[in-house]
Parts: sequence; structure tokens; C-alpha cells
Amino acid sequence: MRYRSTKRFPLNASVVGLGCWGLSGPSIWKDSNDSDSIKIVHKALESGINFFDVAPVYGFGHAEEILGKALRGFARDKVIIATKCGLIWDEQKRITRCLKPESVFKEIDESLRRLGTDYVDLYQLHWPDPNTPIEETIDALLELKKAGKVRFIGLSNFSVDTARRLLEHISSMQGLYNMFERNALSYHNIPLEYRTEREVLPFCEENDLAFLPYSPLMQGVLTGDIDYNEKFTDVRAANPKLVGDNLRKYIAIVEKLKAIGSKIGKPVNEIAMNWLIKHRPITSIIAGATKPEQLEENLKALDWEMDNELFNEIEAIVLESGILT
Repeated sequence: MRYRSTKRFPLNASVVGLGCWGLSGPSIWKDSNDSDSIKIVHKALESGINFFDVAPVYGFGHAEEILGKALRGFARDKVIIATKCGLIWDEQKRITRCLKPESVFKEIDESLRRLGTDYVDLYQLHWPDPNTPIEETIDALLELKKAGKVRFIGLSNFSVDTARRLLEHISSMQGLYNMFERNALSYHNIPLEYRTEREVLPFCEENDLAFLPYSPLMQGVLTGDIDYNEKFTDVRAANPKLVGDNLRKYIAIVEKLKAIGSKIGKPVNEIAMNWLIKHRPITSIIAGATKPEQLEENLKALDWEMDNELFNEIEAIVLESGILT
């Protein structure tokens, strides 16, 4: 395993982390089950992964509970737990953005209970809340730091303008980023206030912030295992990029990447992961899995490094395709 840190996020995080949305259960991801989820966490630990990214809204608390259960018995100071706040839900599981201080105080205590710990290493604001002044939220998080419940503060899906205002207090930024979605305008039809490659990566590098890319394999598209006619029955069904002609144009480029992979003896998922690792501002890739073998496939990307010739060949194919957002 390789590890990276920055001045503002000095913890040595595994360059491949475990994104824990996949621990939410079958109601969210069709192949997810608790037994495999625990095996995935244990396999991650055995492989040197120490960065675990989760959120309360993943499975409506379920992913945090499973992660906490899986981590019992392991040394707490050897793992980096990153969770989030700002998405709350009602009895009908209708999700609302809320970063009001009183809500943040409630959320952290619930997360700590589910995770079975008395602190989280990185507490991230999940999405912007236009109804709450961000300064009020940050003041609440600073209280949590003072109380020892939070070590570092991060932003997820926030603009660079907001990050610049809060730079004194934050250590990381998280955002959508993969080989195909570099400056995406939206995620699951949710408008994004940032452009990752154009704005966020340079900002993080300039200011020594950790950058944590999510959806590194574009929800399975960059595994090479999805074909033109795939019909998703889980949370991916709500992603308009994975339907009809939109999906077909991405798969057409994946087929070209498979041809490159055949020449070098590497599958598409390893190529996509290595492409990300080559970007130095990236600290830990939030890579999810619903089966232990998927985690193993992602980890194989660490067995080799992409040289500039391969990188440029891939860039030519992707840039000429016209699919980039």
C-alpha cells in the first residue's frame, strides 16, 4: 500500500481508501449484504487500507453501523474514519440538506454511537445548505474539535469560493472525479457548484489540502463489466448518465480502453485507478465495493504505475471522444 498526506491533512492515508456507500445494504446497492460488507472491511485492513469514508445517509445509518461493527477489535489509532453531516431524513426517508449547528451536534453524536468510537478523524460537510450561513456551521464544528469529537474538518461537494473563505479551518475537499467526469456539471441530476479538474485540484495542491475523489470508476462503468444494454435496479438507476444513449457513449470509450488494456495485460478498472493515482493532489481514492473480490481487483492497481506514454495515449482517446464533462 502507498500512503499520502498533506500539510493541512497530516495523517498518512492509504492512496486507495474504502468508500462505504456500498455497505448500505441491498435496498441501496443490489449486491450489498452485511456479511460481505464486514469481509470487505477486514480485507481492506489486511491489505493496508486505513482510510474509510462513510456518511450517516448511506443506508440511513446502516453503513456507519456496519463499519463500526467491522472495526471492533482493531486498534482505533490505526484507522482513519471520515464521516459527514448535513443530510438528514424523516420517517419516510425523505432527505433534506441541513447544516444548522443544532443538527450538526445531534448528527455527530449519532454517528459516534453507530461507529462505536468517541471521535472521527475527518468530519465533512456533505453538501451545501443554502439556508444556513456556512460560518455558523464552521463555528459548530470548531466546538466539536475543541470537545475532541472531531480531529479535522473537510468539505464535500463545495465550491472553491467557499473553500477559500474557510481555508483556515479545513483540511480536505471531496468531489466527483474520474477519467470520464472531470468537470461534471451534475451528479445524479444534482447540480455541482465546482469543477474538479479545472478548479478544485489546483486549489488543493496550492493550499496543501487533501483531495478525495468519489465515484472513481463512475459507478461501475470503468470496471469494463457493464455493457450497452445494462439495466440498473439499484441506486444507479437514478443516474441519467447511466441510461440509454448516455451510457452507450461511455461504453464505446471503455471498449477502446479495453483494447489498450489487452496490449499491456491490465483490465480497465486498474487503468482507471492508476490514472487517478497519477494525479498528485489526490490523497485517497474513495473506491467502493459490494463484494470482497471487487476490492481485490481495485488493489491490483497498486502493483504497477502508469507511465507518461500510456497516460498520453489514454488522454488522446478520451479527449477526442467528446464525452468529457
